[in-house]
Parts: sequence; C-alpha cells; structure tokens
Amino acid sequence: MKFLAITLIVHAPDPVTGVQKSTADRFREVIDNALLAEELGFDGFGVGERHERPFISSSPPVVLSHIAALTSRIRLFTAVTTLSLLDPVRAYEDYATLDHLSGGRLELIIRKGNGAAQRELFHVTPEDQWDRNAESYELFRQIWRNDKVTASPRFRPALEGAEVWPRPLQQPIRVWHGSATSKESVDLAAKYGDPLFSANVTNPIEPYAELVRYYRERWVHYGHDPADAVVGAGSAGYYATRNSQEAIATYRPVFEWSLGFQRKLGLDPVFATLEDFIERSSALIGSPEQVIDKVHRYHQQFGHRVLHLHADAGALTDAQHRESLELFQSDVAPVLRRDIPDPPWEWDPVLADPVPVHA
Repeated sequence: MKFLAITLIVHAPDPVTGVQKSTADRFREVIDNALLAEELGFDGFGVGERHERPFISSSPPVVLSHIAALTSRIRLFTAVTTLSLLDPVRAYEDYATLDHLSGGRLELIIRKGNGAAQRELFHVTPEDQWDRNAESYELFRQIWRNDKVTASPRFRPALEGAEVWPRPLQQPIRVWHGSATSKESVDLAAKYGDPLFSANVTNPIEPYAELVRYYRERWVHYGHDPADAVVGAGSAGYYATRNSQEAIATYRPVFEWSLGFQRKLGLDPVFATLEDFIERSSALIGSPEQVIDKVHRYHQQFGHRVLHLHADAGALTDAQHRESLELFQSDVAPVLRRDIPDPPWEWDPVLADPVPVHA
C-alpha cells in the first residue's frame, strides 16, 4: 500500500488562537509539510485546487513546482484538478512543464469540482459541468499522447493539427478520477482504464463502497482485466498515539473545530459527535492497532491500494502532528505495506534527478 499526504490549503484563523497566518506564511507551511512528508517516507504529496474562500489552492501547478524543486523522491499529486473549469490546452501546458521539472513525478487526480462560487467565476453551470469535465479530459488525453491534435470541442475553440509544447516526459501521465457522489466520474475512469480515487471523507462508507463496486462493474463492461482496476481512498482525519484514550482526548477539540468550520461553510455535519465520527467515518483516530484495523475494514469494501492522510496540522500543535505522522510511519505503514499490495506500476521517478534549481 502507498500513502499520500494532501492539503487543500485552507486559509482560516487558527482554531486555538484565532489568529490567521499571512498568505505567505500559509504557503510556507504547505512547503514545510511537503518536506516533512518526504522526510518521513510518505509516497506522495497532494495539493488541491479550489477557487473560492477559504482556500488559496487556486494554482496547484505553481505550488507543486516549488515543492518539486525542494524534493527528489516523493510523487506529486493534484487533489484534485478541476478540469471542468479549465482550458485543457492550458492545463496540459502547465502540467507537462511540471512533469519535466519534477523528473516525472507528477500524477493528476481530476474531478469536475464543486462550489457555486467556483462555477460562477468560470461561467460553468451545474447543467454543463459534467460535459465540460468529460470533454476537457478527452482533449487533455489526446494532447498528452499525440504530437498533433485535431478536435472540435463544444467548450473551447477547435484545434486543427495543433502542436502543444512542451511534449511530456511521462508517456503518458497517470490520471486518477476523483469520485465523491456521482457515477459520471466513475464511468469515465472505467471507460479509459484509469484508476479511481474515492473521496471517502464526508459520509459513512456505504455510498463510497457502492461507487467503487460500480467502478469495478463498469471496468469489466468496458473490457478491461479486473485485476488491473486500482482504487485509492481518502480519510476524514488522522491522529494516533500509543494510548487510544489519549488520542481521542487530544483529537476532541480538533473535531469540535471541524464542526464549527463545516457550519461556517453552510454545511450540515454528518457526524454530530466525536464518538460517531470515529465509529462511522473513515477517520483514523486511536492507537496504531486501531488505525490498522480500520484501514483493513475499509480495504475489505474498497480493495484500495493507496490511502491519503491530511498534511495539515489543523487544530493539532505542530509537535502533535509530527509525532502522530512519525508513529504512522513507524507502526502503521509497515503493517499495511505488508498486508495490502501496491498499485501494479512503477512508483519511482521517470528520471533519477529533476531539473536542477540552479544551472
């Protein structure tokens, strides 16, 4: 099994002090967390894409390029790329460039995105966002794989023998399809034989497991070998200590902050108490043994081979956050790596060294 640390780069007041970091300091924190993830042995680091408050993750290729210059091993994920909002030609240019700068460590997770403010900003409607997502991905695929492209899309000008530069390093790049609630993204992943990444954050396991089953059904429908279907899954939160009671007590204010944050965004929390959150959500809270057991229980439903944890400390102190991640790598990850297979492909960079920072 492989493990990612991801951030959506939420920019909000500190849940304990009420002080909000400057934008520059928040970005520095993201970079520091990426360096920590590589130091501790995580396999990937992901940066989200949102175009509305309270997020400042509107430009993941820029953030990931900076991380690429400071790291050498860890794979770089988008979590997620909202292709329904983007010109696929411009998106290709950004990500092909990043792929070279990172030495072939880039992986994309795409999804249509959500949020009314984002749609309004880019003049995308709820009615056409799925069509935009599918069309953008299909054109993105063509550009990545072909030196010249001719296409007549609905949502951007036609291309006639178009050459788009630079040509990519990875031939082709791996694209995951992020899935939360809809069958459209699942079907698109199965159609093209791409891996699926289940959000697995907001709700109990059942709706996510249903979509994973649907993915595997559609995978076979499109003629792919069932053994080649690969699933990743998120987690709603993580905090582990040697003693489960200590972990729960420490995480309680984190959960209370999360409840308040969700309500501030106008969301109705699915899990009203910490106990319910630990029992029915994908959150990994407790001792290492409890974390391992829960991942195994989810694996029985998903068959997933990649798992993400949150990269940000949130309401934890930096020391608590680091100690918990260290415990994950020392006590949890080795067991899960032994028990659950990796994705069936090479994980190392395409090149031994990325493009150097200084000539």
